[in-house]
Amino acid sequence: MQTEDRYRLCVEALKEYAEGAGFSEALVGLSGGIDSSVVAVMCVDAFGADHVHGVLLPGPYSSDHSCDDALELAQNLGVVAETVSICEPFQAFENVLAFACGGELSGLAAENTQARCRMVCLMALSNTYGWMLVNTGNKSEACMGYSTLYGDTAGAFAPLGGLYKTDVYAVGRARNAQAADAGRVPPIPERVFTKPPSAELAPGQEDEKSLGVDYALLDRILIELVERGRAVSEASAVLNADPALVARIAATTDAYAFKRALEPPFPQARFYD
Repeated sequence: MQTEDRYRLCVEALKEYAEGAGFSEALVGLSGGIDSSVVAVMCVDAFGADHVHGVLLPGPYSSDHSCDDALELAQNLGVVAETVSICEPFQAFENVLAFACGGELSGLAAENTQARCRMVCLMALSNTYGWMLVNTGNKSEACMGYSTLYGDTAGAFAPLGGLYKTDVYAVGRARNAQAADAGRVPPIPERVFTKPPSAELAPGQEDEKSLGVDYALLDRILIELVERGRAVSEASAVLNADPALVARIAATTDAYAFKRALEPPFPQARFYD
């Protein structure tokens, strides 16, 4: 399937779902990363800029450049963006949970608590104004369980839920090129494409380091395992990849089926042959 077709089908599915559920306004958390950037553009294409509401949710480890990129994106799209810091609520959770968590809230528990603070803020806005919260997750992360239950898995619909991470970058590039060809400012800032993807939940955290594999190879392996139904040995041979790595990815995908069962619906188009 062509990249432009993938983008179009995601937008059409988002619009159809929202209309069926009775929503005309969309809410998106803007992190300054590629996923939230592409979703924001899709929302504008589906609803119109006046009906899309962006929210920056900086935490204790958010970088200045991520906030700058999110604001630039919003300006390019003509979307009003507000900022709601999660630093204070996260600090409150740290204080309340420190004793129960053995003296301090740290590690994975601290990272996931930040993601859940963001969800609480977004859902409060959704409930207050009747806006549909749009999920920003992709299929690579869903397969690997690289998300926080009741945190960044929140939302009514996940327009990127059927796309692997590398194709999120591809559809973003294609949408920028479409804007440039029409004489408009490309909506997604260039730095969003070039900086290492990170959830920014801990100092120096980068997604590919946390996953133990780069997205380009991960997606190739997942497509063989998930989309084409190959066994580990077959996928390893086809890709000339380390069998131990392929086996680890297959086991991880199987282990996180419970998370995928709790994620929002996503476009059902067959994006991969």
